[in-house]
Amino acid sequence: MRSDFTIRLVTHLYWIKKEAFALERDIYSYWTIFAVEDGRFIYRIGDRQGEAGLGSLVVCPPNTWFHRKTLEPLSFHFIHFAWNTEPSLEEIQSLSGALKITDIERLRSNYLYLRMLALEQDKTAMERKQHLVSDIWRLYELETNMPREIGLNGMLADVEMRTAAQFIINNAFGPIDLKSLALSLQLTPVQLTRRFRAAYGMPPSEYTTRLRLDRASKLLLETELSIDKIAQLCGYENGFYLSRIFRSKRGMPPSQYRSMPRV
Repeated sequence: MRSDFTIRLVTHLYWIKKEAFALERDIYSYWTIFAVEDGRFIYRIGDRQGEAGLGSLVVCPPNTWFHRKTLEPLSFHFIHFAWNTEPSLEEIQSLSGALKITDIERLRSNYLYLRMLALEQDKTAMERKQHLVSDIWRLYELETNMPREIGLNGMLADVEMRTAAQFIINNAFGPIDLKSLALSLQLTPVQLTRRFRAAYGMPPSEYTTRLRLDRASKLLLETELSIDKIAQLCGYENGFYLSRIFRSKRGMPPSQYRSMPRV
């Protein structure tokens, strides 16, 4: 089993509810991962084929035909990377096709952060994405090598903090009462903030802001809605407040972000 899972991330894109692939097969010069969040597709890579959904990393080596077809609308992370240490022929075989991850909650957490960073391509964002993709590989290595009798209980995230994160995701674009959330978990606001930061690397308020700005970024690029309307759809009172937060967190005003080239 390979021990060196150090990688260099080249590309990360996120596709939402893709009905069909533009090409039923493609070939890439880098190692490629299709990491599915939602939906299913069938694949064939060399002599390996099957069906993949959440919990599967479909990995294709470079210069190898990747055949694929959606079975239902597919939301997935498209990743190009290179190994710091090239795998042997035997390792290439073991690392190709659908690799299973059992700890779905940990996997979802990594996917969530990748999704939050999907629109960002600057150096800092790419370093953070590389950390997350590396963590997914380490999770696969850990599960593959861990004695089965140990199980996954010790690795699972804090149930209460997962509940808090899901509450924020479900309510991010409207009023959020973090005091009531803390009370529902039988915690004080201070305890909630401290434990949430330990679990997700940021306080609940920043987590909410990132979700809101991620949505605002997409609406700026994909619609002609006014800044005020986008602010309302993202949980802010008006466009002035959204602009102030956006400039502070994204380094430019919404109007400049909207003028960026579209692909």
